[in-house]
Amino acid sequence: MSSRWPPAWWDGALAGEILQRSGEHLLLVGTAIGLALAISLPLGLWISRRPRWAGPILAVASTVQTVPSLAIFGLLLTVPLLGGIGTTPAIVALTLYALLPLLRGLVTGLAQVPPGLKEAGQALGLSGRQVLLRVELPLALPTLMAGLRVATVIGVGVATIAAAIGAGGLGVFIFRGIATVNNGLILAGALPAAAIA
Repeated sequence: MSSRWPPAWWDGALAGEILQRSGEHLLLVGTAIGLALAISLPLGLWISRRPRWAGPILAVASTVQTVPSLAIFGLLLTVPLLGGIGTTPAIVALTLYALLPLLRGLVTGLAQVPPGLKEAGQALGLSGRQVLLRVELPLALPTLMAGLRVATVIGVGVATIAAAIGAGGLGVFIFRGIATVNNGLILAGALPAAAIA
């Protein structure tokens, strides 16, 4: 085994491309997480006030989570406006995958707020909105942040598969390495993705 460094597959251009693909990867994940937060926060607040809707909505989000990512990318190829090839279907798929951990984190966090604290806030003259903003959300924040961490790690992992539909990112190296049976290229995509996650 040769101890030559850098390895034969490495060249200066590869380092630049790794940085470029890492930026694409972060942009895909960041955009999807931002959209998922914009959807899950109001939806989570709404279902936390209507517990009978929590079960069905979380069940739908759970069902999406169980569908293999490659299948979702394949299904999105045929959807008008949201589908096709490129970053748009990738962002849609990543957003769908991020919804469950974010929704579950918010709903669980709000459900764990002791009723006595909400009543104390109301007794102090706080409106329902003020109780939500000053009592419930701060107490639910750790659970929501745990859901955000899970959603982000899932997004980083699934975004590598988005290269299969032309969305770019670090998955480009993985697919290129598989096609050329080049472990170095596979690692050039897998290691930065693991570091980001």
